[in-house]
Amino acid sequence: MSHIKKHSVLPIYFVGATWLIWAWLAPLYRPTHYVMAALMSAVVYFVGKTLFPDRGYQVQSQPASSKENPPKAESRTQQPKVSRPPEIEALLKERDRAVSEMRRLNDAILDPTISAQIDRMEATAGKIIDTVVEKPSKLPQIRRFMNYYLPTTLKLLNAYDRMDATGVSGANIDGTKGKIEHVLETVCAAFDKQLDALYGEEAMDISTDIKVLENLLAQEGLRGMTFGSNP
Repeated sequence: MSHIKKHSVLPIYFVGATWLIWAWLAPLYRPTHYVMAALMSAVVYFVGKTLFPDRGYQVQSQPASSKENPPKAESRTQQPKVSRPPEIEALLKERDRAVSEMRRLNDAILDPTISAQIDRMEATAGKIIDTVVEKPSKLPQIRRFMNYYLPTTLKLLNAYDRMDATGVSGANIDGTKGKIEHVLETVCAAFDKQLDALYGEEAMDISTDIKVLENLLAQEGLRGMTFGSNP
């Protein structure tokens, strides 16, 4: 694991706003005026860093580069390349694209609640796609998830990121951000429900196996007994 620091951009916005306000309310035609404005900007930047500090988090360490660890000599017996159906290859590419976009948005959005929700959705989306890769027959079950839920979620997160980056508070921006914040918890639940639905057939098969096993045990007079108990 390695430690990554996520720098807050809000103090920089505050500094820019300070120069704009200074130019509007105070003179800027002598060197001393620029020095005073720079000192004020430094104070504002320090206060901004105090209120909105940098955030650190742990990430999985990347493997060493090929220069540090040169590849070993190729084995005479090479492993055969796994051949997948085209639709599964396309699904894997879409998974990689969506995960990459979620991680970019997670780095850009500072809100801790939304960040945790993005982590949750990223993990669940990966499990959904991995399950279908293992059992391609389940692909029709996630058509709506891949064609609507996932791209619409990314669209909402991108809109939130753009509006949040403006640093401006207003009826349209605050109202839209609030609606997105409100719906994200429901989206997380929808992702979880989609993953659960993929195991519906398996759950039914297991229930049938358990029922058959219970009937056989009942015929042998073993209902209610545990394996390994003394006769």
